[in-house]
Amino acid sequence: MPDKKKIKVLFRHRSMEMGGVEKVVLSMLNNLNRDKFDMTICLNINQGELRNEFPDHIRKVYLTDGKEDFSKNPVIQKIQLARRKLKLKNAEKNPAIADKLLNDTYDTEIATTYSVYKTVLNSSNKNSKKIAWLHSDLTLPGFDSYREDIFNSMKQFDYIIYGSQQSKDVLDQKYPDVKFPPGKVVLNAIPIDDLKIKAKAFPTDFGDIPTFVSVGRLHFRKGYKTLLETHKTLLDDGFTHQIIVIGDGDDFEVLSKRIQELGVQNSFKLLGTQMNPYPYVKNADFYIMPSESEGWPLIIAETLILQKPILATNVGGIPEMIEHKKTGYLTEYSQEGLYKGMKEFLTDKTLVQEIQENLKDIEKQFDNKKIFDAVEEIIETVHQK
Repeated sequence: MPDKKKIKVLFRHRSMEMGGVEKVVLSMLNNLNRDKFDMTICLNINQGELRNEFPDHIRKVYLTDGKEDFSKNPVIQKIQLARRKLKLKNAEKNPAIADKLLNDTYDTEIATTYSVYKTVLNSSNKNSKKIAWLHSDLTLPGFDSYREDIFNSMKQFDYIIYGSQQSKDVLDQKYPDVKFPPGKVVLNAIPIDDLKIKAKAFPTDFGDIPTFVSVGRLHFRKGYKTLLETHKTLLDDGFTHQIIVIGDGDDFEVLSKRIQELGVQNSFKLLGTQMNPYPYVKNADFYIMPSESEGWPLIIAETLILQKPILATNVGGIPEMIEHKKTGYLTEYSQEGLYKGMKEFLTDKTLVQEIQENLKDIEKQFDNKKIFDAVEEIIETVHQK
């Protein structure tokens, strides 16, 4: 197909720190049909562990440098951060700044998360079709102060792609009078073969201690402080185990300090960001997700494919992915809920064995081609309107 007939698609995203949404973005850019679409990614900040992971056929543009490119001198770094903040603020007010860098016109512009909704809507290209991706449960209390602002942005898009059935259903149920654009639920794709290869990349040995692994950003909504307190209580009650947390974020220092206060530095370990966390997941005894809120977490699907028993809070799209005591264990978000679930995993070998048996054919439920076909169809249909 000649290039002039391709649909020109611009993805807008903030930055590329290791995270589920970032993996979704990479998955789409790697797998959407390059004969149909001419694709560009524009980052606000060229930052994060995944910033250089885009496929060669994707054009990458960015507005500002990432912290990786900053001076190591703390004084100079503060000046660079201030300049970057000002540059981003100017780009938000004046879309011509991004236009100059992109030097192109697009048929479709896609906002990958609500944080860049306004970025896409402020585009000077008023003829492009605008598609928004929603991965979050906007009914949660944490969105109270800016939910209306997000809603007002959503209403201006031509189409909404929902990352989980739950994220769409709760809006329909709780805000039936809000008129959102047409939309469809499209689950995240899982690179199954690549995942299995990465899981064997290097050996990990946790010894004979029952081990829970968790992968996620260290953010208060991810529940790691609650997990830490639960861990201490279980130890005090005689349930020996250890917890390995892979990821970084705003709460790293807070958690590190609390780990020292509780004296559990040998059993609750923060490994920071790892480009390949899957050998840790594959070789642990259990996976745990203590989140207060989630969308459709990619890491849960990946862990299911690695056939690891999962203990997760019953939030967001997780109940769509896990059947309680069949393919995993669902609990309420609380110390009591986590305590009960972790205790069952540590003491009920029959339950754990039944879950492992039920996971043997779990990857059959993930149909990547169907997912990519759905996104392609959405882009083509919206483009034709």
